[in-house]
Amino acid sequence: MRYLELSKLTDKQIAEYLQRSYTATDGLWFMKVEDQFNFETALEIDRQVWQIVPKIQARKLKSLLKLERGIDALLQCFSAKLEIDGFEFNTELLEQNQGFRININKCPWHEILVASGREKLSRKIGDCICPAEYSIWAREFGENIEFAMDDRICHGKDRCFLAFSVTSSPLPAAE
Repeated sequence: MRYLELSKLTDKQIAEYLQRSYTATDGLWFMKVEDQFNFETALEIDRQVWQIVPKIQARKLKSLLKLERGIDALLQCFSAKLEIDGFEFNTELLEQNQGFRININKCPWHEILVASGREKLSRKIGDCICPAEYSIWAREFGENIEFAMDDRICHGKDRCFLAFSVTSSPLPAAE
């Protein structure tokens, strides 16, 4: 016997439930590894995980949005990822379709650390995870797309500044 029909939940409620489960799982496994071993081990394992998760996310969004590779596809998929994950951001296109910049004004991962009283760890986590994750996103869309990051909320700035640009020489192929 079913007590609640899934259809009674709105798409927004389902998305909020899944988002909460996703962020809680990420945080809980990190803290359990940290408890069992130490912070540095948990951070290194987290970095390794976040070198794989972007591949899964990028490939799924490319499929859902019926996109392939290239800077335009990256912009569409990466913007969708940020929006789904609860970031507040704006984008700026570079001239001649050579890339784009993203200004992140609100980072939900930083906010989770602040709310949990672990704000002092945000910088160390952000310095390790963000470059690892976002550079993988770039490579999933082209061997000639590179990622750079400046200004960071976890460094006390009011925003994170990301740049994705097309280079003249291809980078090694994505795995």
